[in-house]
Amino acid sequence: MTTSELIATLRLQHIPNIGDVTAKKLISHCGSPSAVFEDKIQHLLKIDGIGTHTLKGIYDGEHIEAAQKEHEYITTNDVSYTYFLDDDYPNLLKHCIDGPILIFKKGNINLENQRIISVVGTRNITSYGTDFCEQFIADIAPLNPIIVSGFAYGVDICIQRAAIKYNLQTIGCLAHGLNQIYPKTHAKYVKDVEKNGGFITDFWSNSNPDRNNFLKRNRIIAGMSEATVVIESAEKGGSLVTADIAHSYNRDIFAVPGRARDKYSLGCNNLIKQQKAQMLTSAADLIYTLGWNIEEKHSKNVQAELFVNLTDEEQLIYSLLQSNGKQLLDSIALTCKLPIFKTSSTLLNMEMKGVVRPLPGKLFEAI
Repeated sequence: MTTSELIATLRLQHIPNIGDVTAKKLISHCGSPSAVFEDKIQHLLKIDGIGTHTLKGIYDGEHIEAAQKEHEYITTNDVSYTYFLDDDYPNLLKHCIDGPILIFKKGNINLENQRIISVVGTRNITSYGTDFCEQFIADIAPLNPIIVSGFAYGVDICIQRAAIKYNLQTIGCLAHGLNQIYPKTHAKYVKDVEKNGGFITDFWSNSNPDRNNFLKRNRIIAGMSEATVVIESAEKGGSLVTADIAHSYNRDIFAVPGRARDKYSLGCNNLIKQQKAQMLTSAADLIYTLGWNIEEKHSKNVQAELFVNLTDEEQLIYSLLQSNGKQLLDSIALTCKLPIFKTSSTLLNMEMKGVVRPLPGKLFEAI
C-alpha cells in the first residue's frame, strides 16, 4: 500500500460516522480509499445506505491531520499493518462484513495454512478453568493450531501462557493501540508472545483501553477464528459477547460445562442449554467437530513405525476396542474405570499414534 492510500485509509477510520461496513462500501464504489476523497459528495450519496449524516465532515482537515499524525507514528515505530484486501489479512475475517479495514500488528505472526481457534472466558478464572486450559493446550498441541485471545486477566492470559509453553503460535487481540499494554502486569509476557506469535489491533496509538473498545475488538477475536471456545464465564460477560458474535458469523462455538451452581460456569452452561455452543469436555470434541484430520498430519510418521509403544492406559483401551469393537466414549471410560477427561485425552493420543479412529456419535474403534 502506498503512503497516500494508507493515509486515505486512516482518514476513513477517523471519521466518526464511517465505520468499517460503510468504509468498505465507499472503497468498493470508488475503487480505492484515496478515490473516496477525490469524488464529489453528490456521487457518494448515490451509494445505497449512504446519507448526509454519514458523510458529515468527510472532507474536514482534522481528519487529514489526524491521519498524517498516525502515519508518522506508524512509520517512526516501524508498525506493521494489513489492509482488508491484502493477502496477509486474516482469511476468515475477510468474510465478516464488519471486519476492520486496517489492522496493526507486531511480532512474528504467520497465518499461512494454519488452524485458528479463539479461547475466551472470565477474568476470574478458577482452578477448574486453569486445569482445563493446560490440558486442552497439551492435547491439541500436536495439531499446531494458532491460539487467539485477548491478553486480559484470567482465561486469556492462562491459555496464551499455556500455548507458549507448548510452542504454539498465540495472538493477543488488543483493545487499544500497540504503544501500550493492558493490563500493565502482563508486560512481562509481551516478549514471549511476540516470539511465539504477536499482537493485533485496529485501534490507533492514541486509543486507551476503554470498556467499549473491548467489546469492539471481540469481533476480531471471533471473526479470524474457525471456532470460539469459552472456558469459564459468569452469567454475563465479554466472553459471551464474543460467543454471540461468533454465532452471528456462523462459526462453531464450544463451551466447557461446569456444576449448576458455580458462578463462573453459568455462562457456559447457558450457551450449551440454549444450543448456541457444543459441550467441550476435551480437545477431542473440538477436533472431531471441526474435522481436523489427525491421520493426514501424522500418517507418514505412523507408517514409518512398525511397532507403536502404548502406555498402560492406552493398552487397556486398545484391548477393549479390539475385543468388543466400536465403543462409546462413556462406555470406554466406564469399562476402563477412567475419568471422562482422561479417557478423551488418552484417545486423542492414540489417534495421533494411529491405533484408533473416531467415528460419528462419539464412537471409537481400533485400527
